[in-house]
Parts: sequence; structure tokens; C-alpha cells
Amino acid sequence: MKTRKRSKKGFSLLELLIVVAIILIIATIAVPSLLRSRQATNESAAVGDLRALNSGETTYASSNGQNFATLAQLASGGLVDSRFSAGAGSVTLHGEKYVADGATITDPTTSQAVGGAQPGSYGIQTNVSGTAARYDYETGVDAVVRYNTKFPSGSQSAAPVGQ
Repeated sequence: MKTRKRSKKGFSLLELLIVVAIILIIATIAVPSLLRSRQATNESAAVGDLRALNSGETTYASSNGQNFATLAQLASGGLVDSRFSAGAGSVTLHGEKYVADGATITDPTTSQAVGGAQPGSYGIQTNVSGTAARYDYETGVDAVVRYNTKFPSGSQSAAPVGQ
């Protein structure tokens, strides 16, 4: 009588379940970190865009008798990216909606208006849409980019970035 040796090929169900459990644990740890990195990337891009808009406003004002431009005028003049050509309130980039040309921005330390709604100045704000970013940002004629953590989107108080 011949006995056949049974060869074992493949993995058992238990081994496969253990591998799946390990993958799920790793994903549970990694996904929140990836989301935070994406938010940080979006926020960095928004701050960079506001700095570019400040630069464009300064350049425009120096050539136009210290009068500031709208987002659409800056884009049509080639001073900022053409993505801003739609104008204030219509531009959403990096999860932030850009609002400008009417918002009064107040420095939280001095309570002085630093941009918007007054002749010879400008104000640009970003408002977070969804969970793409954690903070709203704003800037004005003083060219300081401020972020807002305490107040809801669209409020007028914020702290300078980096302080």
C-alpha cells in the first residue's frame, strides 16, 4: 500500500486573516497622517498664493497711482496666476475660497484696519471649504498674512502667520 504525501500549497484562512488585520491596523495609523499632510500642503499653497497676491497688488499700485486692483484685474494684467481671473468669491484653490475687494481686515493686536473697504487699500481672505484645510487666511495692505483658528470662517480677527 502506497501512502501519498500530501503537499501543502497556499495559505490557510487564519494566516490570510492575520495579514488582513495587520494591513487594516497600518491603514488606521497612516490615513489620518496623510490627511493632515494634505491639509498642511493646501494651507502652504494658500499662504503662498496670498503672498503672490500681495506682491501683485504692490506692483499694480506702484504703476497706477497707489490704487489697488481686483483679483480679475491682477490676473488680466499678468501680475498673478490666471486662475484668479474669475474674480473674488469665484476662485477656489487648494480647498480655500478666495474672497476680496470688500472685506475690512483688522489687525488683532492694534485693532486698526489693515485692508479692504477703505479707499487706497485692499483685503483678501480665504475661507476653508470642507476639510481641505484647518485655517482661514487673510491679508491686507500691510502684506502680513494672518490665519484664523478661533473664529468661524469670514470673521475679522486673526493672528499673523509665524507668531
